[in-house]
Amino acid sequence: MRCSLGQLVICLKGKEKGRLMCVIGTDEKFVYLADGKERPFANPKRKNPKHIELTDKNISHLFPLTDKELRKILLREV
Repeated sequence: MRCSLGQLVICLKGKEKGRLMCVIGTDEKFVYLADGKERPFANPKRKNPKHIELTDKNISHLFPLTDKELRKILLREV
């Protein structure tokens, strides 16, 4: 599973289950997700890529974003 920065994903496991979030970083084992409210850019959620579902929506052309702007985008996509 390959995630790109700015891609919108749905969490499948954990406290965030069912929540739409944005990929703000990746490394060899994990993806880092933010939603602008519970998980701001300064404190992203580290998640196993097996525990997310990729969507076809991507907001990478809008980076850099503030937490407030990210919240507005995610609310429109729901």
